Amino acid sequence: MSRVAHPAGPRHADVLPADYPPVPPEDLNALHPAIWPRGAHRSGGALTLGGIDVRDLAAEFGTPAMIMDEADVRSRAREYVDAFGEDGQVYYASKAFCSRAVLRWVAEEGLGVDVCTGGELAVALSAGIDPSLITLHGNNKLAAELEQAVAARVGHIVVDSFEEIARLGYHAEAAGTRPRVLVRVTTGVEAHTHEFMATAHDDQKFGFSLASGAADEAVRRVLGLPQLEFAGLHSHIGSQIFDTGGFEVAAHRVLELAARIHAEHGVHVAELDLGGGFGIAYVPDDDAPEIKTLASGLRSIVASQCLAFGIPQPRLTIEPGRGIVGPSTVTLYEVGTIKDVDGIRTYVSVDGGMSDNVRTALYDASYTCVLASRASSAPPMLTRVVGRHCESGDIVVRHCYLPSDLGPGDLLAVAATGAYCRSLASNYNHLPRPGVVAVRDGAAREIVRRETLDDLLRLDVG
Repeated sequence: MSRVAHPAGPRHADVLPADYPPVPPEDLNALHPAIWPRGAHRSGGALTLGGIDVRDLAAEFGTPAMIMDEADVRSRAREYVDAFGEDGQVYYASKAFCSRAVLRWVAEEGLGVDVCTGGELAVALSAGIDPSLITLHGNNKLAAELEQAVAARVGHIVVDSFEEIARLGYHAEAAGTRPRVLVRVTTGVEAHTHEFMATAHDDQKFGFSLASGAADEAVRRVLGLPQLEFAGLHSHIGSQIFDTGGFEVAAHRVLELAARIHAEHGVHVAELDLGGGFGIAYVPDDDAPEIKTLASGLRSIVASQCLAFGIPQPRLTIEPGRGIVGPSTVTLYEVGTIKDVDGIRTYVSVDGGMSDNVRTALYDASYTCVLASRASSAPPMLTRVVGRHCESGDIVVRHCYLPSDLGPGDLLAVAATGAYCRSLASNYNHLPRPGVVAVRDGAAREIVRRETLDDLLRLDVG
């Protein structure tokens, strides 16, 4: 698949070239309801989030700033629980954005938490998450991380290699516990997404291949270790996926393995974790699935496949991350310079960039951007919003239309930056990473503190 494939679904045939500009919107001041947080509105022309004017937020917390609508996060978490929780379990994929506040919010709404490293596990435990509702992932878990997870008695450990099965058995025996294990299966499904976000095709680092027989062998090894409890199978086909076609193929292949396990070992696969990767809308053309429709489709797929194979139906588990926090957050920037390039387009430089959102450079991702500090009736101008780093690829929004009266000091808001923006943030060019501010019912508080130059210098021991 090409690196410039559309990052949001199976629409390769009608995807325009990367540098083809979109059609100007009818109203530059409009906020598309599928893209912006549910609490986003304009008041007196200015954007308000959680009932607070963004100009006040910028004045108090500075820019760039990631503004997260707490009510939006909680409402989306509840929707997943309502759709999947009756006979299954929903785990929040903390890699999308991990902070103690957010993990507490999703836990209070009935979700578990999945973590990929000892650092994420430490945050979850520090947030007071019930260890039995924590799942540990990772293709190369360190010995210390396995020991940490076993000692904490996390609910599931997803094994990813033969070496890890043996190591986990050793740590479990030393601790006198019997961790519940999910075997991650690589199904060979080519998800319709960016190649860097597809995780179930055969040529990649995650899981045990079905095609090679490695998945069957992994299950045999887990069942052969009395220190481990075989809990079920795990499959994750990728991220930012818009339809259930790939899930249907993956579920068929994983449940075919479940049928072999039942026949060969007399063991019922009690749990089937189909991962996450459900897409959200970043631009108006993105058609994200409704959660209830998604849940109904996945349940139907699992039920029909189990019936066909003549095996009991396992409990269905999913792991949304982007779908919960992605739309909740807006990044505020201040305009610094504006440069017209030979009438081709206008470059608008802001006070952040690829250090707080590398997804445009990494995935060729698309975003929606508006003038946030005021409304404008000026004609639209084709704009590329860029950052302040020493890279020509330092692009925040590749194509957007902004009012032609835009000026230095105006505030821009980029929507749907809650997932994989702060999590992937860096200190490139020694820029401090932005803070994350939670807003709700007219109140704001910083849940992740903005870094300072003192923070950067503190790590430089000279």
